[in-house]
Amino acid sequence: MALSAEGLPDKSLLIVDDDAPFRLRLARAMEARGFIVSTAETVDEALAISRKAPPAFAVVDLRLGQSGNGLDLVEMLHQARPDARVIMLTGYGNIATAVAAVKHGAIDYLSKPADADDVANALLAHANAKPAPPENPMSADRVRWEHIQRVYELCGQNVSETARRLNMHRRTLQRILAKRSPK
Repeated sequence: MALSAEGLPDKSLLIVDDDAPFRLRLARAMEARGFIVSTAETVDEALAISRKAPPAFAVVDLRLGQSGNGLDLVEMLHQARPDARVIMLTGYGNIATAVAAVKHGAIDYLSKPADADDVANALLAHANAKPAPPENPMSADRVRWEHIQRVYELCGQNVSETARRLNMHRRTLQRILAKRSPK
């Protein structure tokens, strides 16, 4: 762990997410775990903060709306502070973006909604430590539902296009979308 100028562990944390309620909730939870938290909504805000005081830790959302891409921000944070431990956080998790995040310098990749304990454990994990298996993994039905929802959002909530991409009948998809998410 990096040390501050006083020789104490540096627990500065930058949280970059365009979802304000999530960002503020995570910031409060991480402060309760001993981190000194700064938050940013855009890439420009995050860069301004990291230029003034490069954080030891960062949690960066993959998609930051119109302001940019979290992958680019990971590289910029490492330029400001090479030993920064950055986690990529996203609601659009897939293997390709996880690999890209690690190649850009992220130490871990978590899917939203991420628990503050999971974030803290990932930030403070030893470099070669293997993560523990999840205690409450998503059910297969929940994973399927999440995937359908993600494709539906990517298709601009167009049912016909989503059904085509998922190779399923449009009426079947409409029935799935009308139901609540499984546990």
